[in-house]
Amino acid sequence: MYYVYILLSKKDNKLYTGCTHDLKARIQLHNSGKVVSTRKRVPFELIFYEAFLDKHDAFMREQWLKTGWGRNHISNALQQTFVKLKAKF
Repeated sequence: MYYVYILLSKKDNKLYTGCTHDLKARIQLHNSGKVVSTRKRVPFELIFYEAFLDKHDAFMREQWLKTGWGRNHISNALQQTFVKLKAKF
């Protein structure tokens, strides 16, 4: 199984989108500061994920979510979550 996920940084209240085959381990890596691109933004909270059987499908979805259309889609789908968490996307 492959996962596309969105994390909320509790430090700067911004989002991070990624893809992995081991969601639990990847979140632990982010929160332990071992991921270079997010180490200054810990701690993180998982707010969204999708599961895929195919690695290529998962990585394509991750890339799409990082586009303007993808950000709009997530913003609309998670409207109430963003209001409650005051997240910036």
